[in-house]
Amino acid sequence: MKAFLKICFVICLTMGFLNVAGAQEQNQDQQVPKSTFDKYEAFSPLFMTGQTNAFHSATGEPGPMYWQNQANYKIKATLDTINHKVEGKVTITYINNSPYNLDFLWLQLDQNTFRKDSRGSALYPSNDRNGVHTFTDGYHLKNVSISMDHRNEKADYVVSDTRMQIRLPEALKSKGESMDITIDYSFEIPEHGKDRMGRFDSKNGWIYTLAQWYPRMEVLDEVDGWNTLPYLGTGEFYLEYGDFDYEITAPENMIVVGSGELQNPKEVLTDQEMDQLEKARKSDQTVMIRSKAQMMEGTHHEGDRNGMLTWHFKINQSRDVAWAASKAFIWDAAKINLPNGKTALAQSVYPEENSGQDGYGRSTEYVKNSIELYSKEWLPYTYPVATNVAGHEGGMEYPGIVFCSYKSKTSSLWGVINHEFGHNWFPMIVGSNERKYAWMDEGFNTFINSVDTKEFNDGEYYNPSDLQQTGNQMFNEALDPVFTTPDVIHNQQNLGMEAYFKPSTALKVLRNTVLGKDRFDYAFKTYIKRWAFKHPAPWDFFNTMNSVSGEDLTWFWKGWFMNNWKLDQAIEGVDYVDGDPSKGALIKLLNKYKMPMPVTLKITDENNTTKTVKLPVEIWMTGPEYVYNYPSNSRIVSVEIDPNHEVPDLNPDNNTFTKLMEAPVGMDATKVIDNYIEAIGGRKVLEAVKDISITRKEMIQGNEIVFDIKKKKPGKMFLSVSLPQMNRTLAKYIVNGNEVYAENNGQKQEIPEKSKPGIMSQAAIFPELNYGQKGYELKLLGMNMDADGKTYVVQVNTPYGQSKKIYFSADSGLKIKEEVATDNGAAVNRFADYKNVDGVKIPYTEMTNNFGREVKMTVDEVTLNQNLEDSIFKI
Repeated sequence: MKAFLKICFVICLTMGFLNVAGAQEQNQDQQVPKSTFDKYEAFSPLFMTGQTNAFHSATGEPGPMYWQNQANYKIKATLDTINHKVEGKVTITYINNSPYNLDFLWLQLDQNTFRKDSRGSALYPSNDRNGVHTFTDGYHLKNVSISMDHRNEKADYVVSDTRMQIRLPEALKSKGESMDITIDYSFEIPEHGKDRMGRFDSKNGWIYTLAQWYPRMEVLDEVDGWNTLPYLGTGEFYLEYGDFDYEITAPENMIVVGSGELQNPKEVLTDQEMDQLEKARKSDQTVMIRSKAQMMEGTHHEGDRNGMLTWHFKINQSRDVAWAASKAFIWDAAKINLPNGKTALAQSVYPEENSGQDGYGRSTEYVKNSIELYSKEWLPYTYPVATNVAGHEGGMEYPGIVFCSYKSKTSSLWGVINHEFGHNWFPMIVGSNERKYAWMDEGFNTFINSVDTKEFNDGEYYNPSDLQQTGNQMFNEALDPVFTTPDVIHNQQNLGMEAYFKPSTALKVLRNTVLGKDRFDYAFKTYIKRWAFKHPAPWDFFNTMNSVSGEDLTWFWKGWFMNNWKLDQAIEGVDYVDGDPSKGALIKLLNKYKMPMPVTLKITDENNTTKTVKLPVEIWMTGPEYVYNYPSNSRIVSVEIDPNHEVPDLNPDNNTFTKLMEAPVGMDATKVIDNYIEAIGGRKVLEAVKDISITRKEMIQGNEIVFDIKKKKPGKMFLSVSLPQMNRTLAKYIVNGNEVYAENNGQKQEIPEKSKPGIMSQAAIFPELNYGQKGYELKLLGMNMDADGKTYVVQVNTPYGQSKKIYFSADSGLKIKEEVATDNGAAVNRFADYKNVDGVKIPYTEMTNNFGREVKMTVDEVTLNQNLEDSIFKI
């Protein structure tokens, strides 16, 4: 599920404003420890003990006594488009393969979450993505009966929120005995089904996306017994595997698509549609099955005397089924090429609103390529059809079918299709418990998405990330550990990090830095094969990776998954043996926080010789400090940790040791700042500016983000961050003298007292004018020479505890870069494209780092001295 991820990008970016503004406030008398690393904790042998048994082995394989139950479904349902209802009858054949005689069974009734009195409604507000926007009465159960030993009788059952317990008249025997459960039911279709199902009225008719649409068996396993966590919203699903045979009866003018393969095409399709489908099964190019013109004409196969058609689908070895129906669907398809000469069908159904080549006109191409790439890299696709439906959902996955936003275009459409179909491997094939461990499906899937996107169409939508720069987000103290139940995380921003980005980044680090591609890929593929169509627990993944790779990775699982440990590796300095570079260099390394990690060093000497050295994680078994004796022949010019930027680091600034050049005699920090002030207009001109308005724009995942910034003397500031495409204000900050207000997604945000002075300082129109005042400490560290040219490097410590390095061009005097130390590492901003506005030079381009990707913010408009109304800054 991916709809809210682009929002998380923006919220994390704007939250960085608070982090930077309120950074590093320290009591001057407080002694800050050099490191919090504890080698005994990191490398303790007491981890993952007591988690293995005859069902889940210490090697990570299913144990010799592993079992799982099976649920086969036969369903007949009718879509009532007048009342927006589904009426259905399901017969579940439940096979008890467990070693236990069962006196009762548990089923899921997920439609009950849309009731006013549901637990999910109590947990999530109505305007939340997982909240109930319009209530229904949930399931109406008309008949519940059971059949055991060929005896049919009414079931004795109890409904509790989204669960149903059936109490059996006699135990269902262990090791293979089966029984049938038959339920007649109906429910109203909610418009917004927690962004996972529902309906919306397109230009040419309603589009129905139906999921969680029939009573389903709960999972009984050897990890938690009966898995009866209610369906609340964030936690997704945990389901038994089985075979599905289902029929959907809908009005004859509608196209119906569903999980699995259509069994009766001659009864529901026109001759032309069948001919085109047959062409599509043999074509690598997209073939139109039902064009826009045919959709508008309403051509269809004639139904029964009531104008209804019944569509029959089957899918085997699946954990679920979903379907969609609409008269507004345009329909196209193409062949999927699978390993060993096998094929499947890729298809898309979508409304005309977004049917161009920048939208769903390429949907089937994206489906086809996603499936082919995943099949080649990890495990062949297991279903006969892969269907993408353009619906109101941001993105939601089911076996063989996904629902993606009908508004998505270009890179966003590729991203959501690629992500949702990646879920056919996690959790459709590898059937983990999504309701408890979102990271085992969302995180693993996000990882394979990045591998896929790099390959698709020569990297058409590939945007490489600088992982080293993601430490701010990855190791934020406000995060929960990855090993947290999704509904406990609750916060959507944190969920995006903890379920998606952090675990996927952990796998990248494990692949690129710890194990290497060969060992990682072999172990990861082994995990997929071992647990295909089974139910792995987290320990099965950990133990498989340990066993197959041949590494004890317990230190890794502790830091990345079980705890919210931070990583900050630093170079403290370079000395020489007996003071002689020819006798060897002593490179002093420090592991500042709890997480250990192997260290890659790039070392350059005065002879311009560069070598790369890889140090194992075991160097930290001696403690937080390590001295590497490098066999140098001449003086070291620079040392860099993680030169390829493959590992997130809380403060990348201390990853590099560079011998700065001395500044010219007579040059100091005050003169550098004065030169900058003169370069952008002069002190007199800047002091005459009473207010300023700046509108900045940036593109994130194909969406325009607008920053509206207004400042007025003395001490007033207004900042709003909006997403015009969604008509949504994502964040708002106001400073009015000593008052500070913050808002995220319409909700007031509490601001720590220690952050307020820093935030208030952001109201300064030109903060450099204040650098000569009491409490500021300025120091010229020297001169640097890099891609930005020759720059002066000035250290600035502010009265409110902020520390930053500012780089000024030695030629123009302009500010080129700013590195701000924060509680979560360092934030780096670059400035360029200075333009004159009423005598003041303003940088029209600012580059900042967000999730390891450099984001370009461009100024759209700047105005000075507008006499801004004080009401703008009212709190």
